[in-house]
Amino acid sequence: MAKQIETSLTIFGKKDSMIPLAVLSAIVAICLSVGLISSTVVQNWPLVGIFVVSIAAVAVFLFRNYSQARMLMAANAERRLDWETALPEIQRQNLNIEVLELSKILEVESGHISDLQSAYIVAEDLALRQIQLEENVPLMRHVTLAKAPFDAVLVRRGVISCLEVAFLVAPDIRQERVDAMMLKIALVKKIFGEMKVEMKVRLMMVLITQLSPEDEDQLRSVLNTERFSGTPVDIDIRLLDFEALQRIYVTD
Repeated sequence: MAKQIETSLTIFGKKDSMIPLAVLSAIVAICLSVGLISSTVVQNWPLVGIFVVSIAAVAVFLFRNYSQARMLMAANAERRLDWETALPEIQRQNLNIEVLELSKILEVESGHISDLQSAYIVAEDLALRQIQLEENVPLMRHVTLAKAPFDAVLVRRGVISCLEVAFLVAPDIRQERVDAMMLKIALVKKIFGEMKVEMKVRLMMVLITQLSPEDEDQLRSVLNTERFSGTPVDIDIRLLDFEALQRIYVTD
Protein backbone atom coordinates (compact mmCIF):
# COMPACT_ATOMS: atom_id res chain seq x y z
CA MET A 1 0.00 0.00 0.00
CA ALA A 2 1.33 3.46 -0.87
CA LYS A 3 2.43 5.62 2.00
CA GLN A 4 -0.16 8.33 2.65
CA ILE A 5 0.93 11.90 2.01
CA GLU A 6 0.74 14.03 5.16
CA THR A 7 -1.66 16.94 4.64
CA SER A 8 -2.49 17.90 8.22
CA LEU A 9 -2.36 21.56 9.28
CA THR A 10 0.21 20.64 11.93
CA ILE A 11 2.86 19.93 9.31
CA PHE A 12 2.52 23.31 7.67
CA GLY A 13 2.08 25.19 10.93
CA LYS A 14 5.39 24.00 12.41
CA LYS A 15 7.39 25.39 9.54
CA ASP A 16 5.67 28.79 9.70
CA SER A 17 6.10 29.01 13.48
CA MET A 18 9.87 29.35 13.02
CA ILE A 19 9.50 32.64 11.11
CA PRO A 20 8.47 34.95 14.04
CA LEU A 21 11.21 33.41 16.17
CA ALA A 22 13.83 34.08 13.50
CA VAL A 23 12.64 37.68 13.03
CA LEU A 24 12.67 38.34 16.78
CA SER A 25 16.16 36.83 17.11
CA ALA A 26 17.42 38.98 14.25
CA ILE A 27 16.05 42.14 15.90
CA VAL A 28 17.72 41.23 19.20
CA ALA A 29 21.00 40.54 17.39
CA ILE A 30 20.85 43.94 15.66
CA CYS A 31 20.16 45.76 18.93
CA LEU A 32 23.05 43.97 20.64
CA SER A 33 25.35 44.82 17.74
CA VAL A 34 24.42 48.51 18.01
CA GLY A 35 25.07 48.37 21.74
CA LEU A 36 28.44 46.71 21.14
CA ILE A 37 29.50 49.40 18.68
CA SER A 38 28.37 52.20 21.00
CA SER A 39 30.19 50.67 23.97
CA THR A 40 33.34 50.27 21.91
CA VAL A 41 33.22 53.91 20.83
CA VAL A 42 33.01 55.16 24.43
CA GLN A 43 35.51 52.48 25.51
CA ASN A 44 33.21 50.99 28.14
CA TRP A 45 35.01 47.62 28.14
CA PRO A 46 32.91 45.80 30.77
CA LEU A 47 29.80 46.62 28.76
CA VAL A 48 31.60 45.54 25.58
CA GLY A 49 32.27 42.17 27.17
CA ILE A 50 28.61 41.78 28.15
CA PHE A 51 27.47 42.57 24.60
CA VAL A 52 29.99 40.16 23.08
CA VAL A 53 28.80 37.32 25.33
CA SER A 54 25.16 38.19 24.58
CA ILE A 55 25.76 38.18 20.81
CA ALA A 56 27.54 34.83 21.07
CA ALA A 57 24.60 33.41 23.05
CA VAL A 58 22.14 34.63 20.41
CA ALA A 59 24.29 33.11 17.66
CA VAL A 60 24.32 29.73 19.42
CA PHE A 61 20.56 29.96 19.94
CA LEU A 62 19.95 30.73 16.26
CA PHE A 63 22.25 27.91 15.13
CA ARG A 64 20.52 25.33 17.34
CA ASN A 65 17.07 26.40 16.19
CA TYR A 66 18.17 26.44 12.54
CA SER A 67 19.47 22.88 12.88
CA GLN A 68 16.23 21.78 14.52
CA ALA A 69 14.22 23.49 11.80
CA ARG A 70 16.17 21.65 9.08
CA MET A 71 15.59 18.33 10.85
CA LEU A 72 11.89 19.13 11.14
CA MET A 73 11.67 20.02 7.45
CA ALA A 74 13.42 16.77 6.54
CA ALA A 75 11.01 14.80 8.73
CA ASN A 76 8.05 16.57 7.14
CA ALA A 77 9.43 15.87 3.68
CA GLU A 78 9.75 12.20 4.55
CA ARG A 79 6.06 12.12 5.48
CA ARG A 80 5.17 13.61 2.10
CA LEU A 81 7.11 11.02 0.11
CA ASP A 82 5.00 8.80 -2.06
CA TRP A 83 6.46 5.32 -2.04
CA GLU A 84 5.03 1.87 -2.37
CA THR A 85 6.22 -1.72 -2.45
CA ALA A 86 7.47 -2.77 -5.88
CA LEU A 87 5.03 -5.09 -7.60
CA PRO A 88 5.93 -8.82 -7.56
CA GLU A 89 6.10 -8.78 -11.37
CA ILE A 90 8.77 -6.06 -11.28
CA GLN A 91 10.74 -7.86 -8.58
CA ARG A 92 10.58 -11.12 -10.53
CA GLN A 93 11.63 -9.42 -13.76
CA ASN A 94 14.63 -7.76 -12.13
CA LEU A 95 15.66 -11.02 -10.51
CA ASN A 96 15.42 -12.94 -13.77
CA ILE A 97 17.52 -10.35 -15.60
CA GLU A 98 20.29 -10.50 -13.03
CA VAL A 99 20.26 -14.29 -12.83
CA LEU A 100 20.30 -14.61 -16.61
CA GLU A 101 23.40 -12.41 -16.84
CA LEU A 102 25.10 -14.40 -14.10
CA SER A 103 24.26 -17.69 -15.79
CA LYS A 104 25.91 -16.49 -18.99
CA ILE A 105 29.09 -15.49 -17.20
CA LEU A 106 29.23 -18.67 -15.13
CA GLU A 107 28.04 -20.83 -18.05
CA VAL A 108 25.36 -22.40 -15.88
CA GLU A 109 23.11 -24.94 -17.58
CA SER A 110 19.38 -24.26 -17.71
CA GLY A 111 18.68 -27.07 -15.25
CA HIS A 112 20.61 -25.24 -12.54
CA ILE A 113 19.07 -21.80 -13.03
CA SER A 114 16.81 -22.27 -10.01
CA ASP A 115 19.85 -22.91 -7.80
CA LEU A 116 21.41 -19.70 -9.07
CA GLN A 117 18.18 -17.82 -8.35
CA SER A 118 18.18 -19.10 -4.78
CA ALA A 119 21.82 -18.11 -4.32
CA TYR A 120 21.12 -14.60 -5.64
CA ILE A 121 18.13 -14.15 -3.31
CA VAL A 122 20.21 -15.27 -0.32
CA ALA A 123 23.08 -12.97 -1.31
CA GLU A 124 20.79 -9.97 -1.61
CA ASP A 125 19.14 -10.70 1.72
CA LEU A 126 22.46 -11.01 3.53
CA ALA A 127 23.83 -7.87 1.89
CA LEU A 128 20.81 -5.79 2.93
CA ARG A 129 21.09 -7.16 6.46
CA GLN A 130 24.68 -5.99 6.57
CA ILE A 131 23.83 -2.53 5.24
CA GLN A 132 21.09 -2.16 7.83
CA LEU A 133 23.58 -3.17 10.52
CA GLU A 134 26.19 -0.68 9.29
CA GLU A 135 23.75 2.21 8.91
CA ASN A 136 21.88 1.33 12.11
CA VAL A 137 18.51 2.36 10.67
CA PRO A 138 15.61 0.32 9.29
CA LEU A 139 15.42 -0.03 5.54
CA MET A 140 12.50 -0.76 3.24
CA ARG A 141 13.09 -3.48 0.69
CA HIS A 142 11.93 -3.47 -2.92
CA VAL A 143 10.38 -0.03 -2.92
CA THR A 144 9.16 2.07 -5.82
CA LEU A 145 10.10 5.69 -5.08
CA ALA A 146 9.19 8.53 -7.44
CA LYS A 147 8.11 5.95 -10.04
CA ALA A 148 11.51 4.18 -9.92
CA PRO A 149 11.96 0.71 -8.36
CA PHE A 150 14.91 0.14 -6.02
CA ASP A 151 16.13 -2.91 -4.14
CA ALA A 152 15.87 -0.95 -0.89
CA VAL A 153 15.52 2.57 0.50
CA LEU A 154 16.73 3.99 3.80
CA VAL A 155 16.36 7.44 5.35
CA ARG A 156 18.91 8.91 7.72
CA ARG A 157 19.54 12.49 8.85
CA GLY A 158 17.73 14.15 5.99
CA VAL A 159 19.34 11.94 3.35
CA ILE A 160 17.39 9.31 1.43
CA SER A 161 19.58 6.52 0.08
CA CYS A 162 18.33 4.45 -2.84
CA LEU A 163 20.01 1.04 -2.82
CA GLU A 164 20.82 -1.00 -5.89
CA VAL A 165 22.20 -4.50 -5.33
CA ALA A 166 24.35 -6.37 -7.86
CA PHE A 167 26.12 -9.73 -7.65
CA LEU A 168 29.49 -9.65 -9.36
CA VAL A 169 31.47 -12.76 -10.33
CA ALA A 170 33.72 -10.80 -12.71
CA PRO A 171 35.78 -7.66 -11.92
CA ASP A 172 33.38 -5.27 -13.61
CA ILE A 173 29.75 -4.20 -13.64
CA ARG A 174 27.71 -4.10 -16.83
CA GLN A 175 27.39 -0.64 -18.35
CA GLU A 176 23.69 -1.32 -19.00
CA ARG A 177 23.22 -1.90 -15.27
CA VAL A 178 25.05 1.33 -14.44
CA ASP A 179 23.00 3.29 -17.00
CA ALA A 180 19.77 1.93 -15.52
CA MET A 181 20.82 3.03 -12.03
CA MET A 182 21.69 6.51 -13.26
CA LEU A 183 18.38 6.94 -15.04
CA LYS A 184 16.41 5.91 -11.96
CA ILE A 185 18.29 8.09 -9.50
CA ALA A 186 18.09 11.04 -11.91
CA LEU A 187 14.31 10.56 -12.06
CA VAL A 188 14.09 10.56 -8.26
CA LYS A 189 16.12 13.76 -8.00
CA LYS A 190 14.02 15.43 -10.69
CA ILE A 191 10.72 14.58 -9.02
CA PHE A 192 12.04 15.59 -5.61
CA GLY A 193 12.99 18.94 -7.09
CA GLU A 194 9.54 19.40 -8.59
CA MET A 195 7.93 18.48 -5.26
CA LYS A 196 10.39 20.73 -3.39
CA VAL A 197 11.25 17.87 -1.05
CA GLU A 198 13.91 19.10 1.39
CA MET A 199 15.91 15.87 1.38
CA LYS A 200 19.23 14.98 -0.18
CA VAL A 201 19.19 12.02 -2.55
CA ARG A 202 22.02 9.48 -2.59
CA LEU A 203 22.62 6.34 -4.63
CA MET A 204 24.09 3.42 -2.72
CA MET A 205 25.52 0.67 -4.92
CA VAL A 206 25.77 -2.56 -2.94
CA LEU A 207 28.08 -4.87 -4.87
CA ILE A 208 28.20 -8.45 -3.64
CA THR A 209 31.39 -10.05 -4.87
CA GLN A 210 32.69 -13.56 -5.26
CA LEU A 211 36.14 -12.73 -6.58
CA SER A 212 39.78 -13.50 -6.01
CA PRO A 213 41.84 -10.80 -4.25
CA GLU A 214 43.42 -9.88 -7.60
CA ASP A 215 40.05 -9.53 -9.31
CA GLU A 216 38.69 -7.48 -6.42
CA ASP A 217 41.63 -5.07 -6.75
CA GLN A 218 40.85 -4.79 -10.44
CA LEU A 219 37.21 -4.08 -9.66
CA ARG A 220 38.18 -1.32 -7.26
CA SER A 221 40.32 0.28 -9.94
CA VAL A 222 37.38 0.14 -12.36
CA LEU A 223 35.06 1.76 -9.83
CA ASN A 224 37.57 4.53 -9.11
CA THR A 225 37.59 5.77 -12.70
CA GLU A 226 35.58 8.65 -14.17
CA ARG A 227 32.78 6.22 -14.94
CA PHE A 228 30.41 7.84 -12.45
CA SER A 229 31.55 11.45 -12.85
CA GLY A 230 28.29 12.49 -14.54
CA THR A 231 26.06 11.13 -11.80
CA PRO A 232 23.51 13.75 -10.62
CA VAL A 233 23.80 12.65 -6.96
CA ASP A 234 26.42 11.40 -4.52
CA ILE A 235 27.29 7.71 -4.84
CA ASP A 236 28.17 5.40 -1.97
CA ILE A 237 29.69 2.12 -3.22
CA ARG A 238 29.80 -0.81 -0.77
CA LEU A 239 31.73 -3.98 -1.64
CA LEU A 240 30.56 -7.03 0.31
CA ASP A 241 32.13 -10.47 -0.02
CA PHE A 242 29.51 -13.23 -0.34
CA GLU A 243 31.52 -15.79 1.61
CA ALA A 244 32.14 -13.30 4.41
CA LEU A 245 28.42 -12.53 4.61
CA GLN A 246 27.64 -16.23 4.91
CA ARG A 247 30.17 -16.62 7.71
CA ILE A 248 28.56 -13.71 9.58
CA TYR A 249 24.89 -14.60 9.17
CA VAL A 250 24.68 -18.28 8.24
CA THR A 251 27.57 -20.41 9.49
CA ASP A 252 28.88 -20.55 13.05
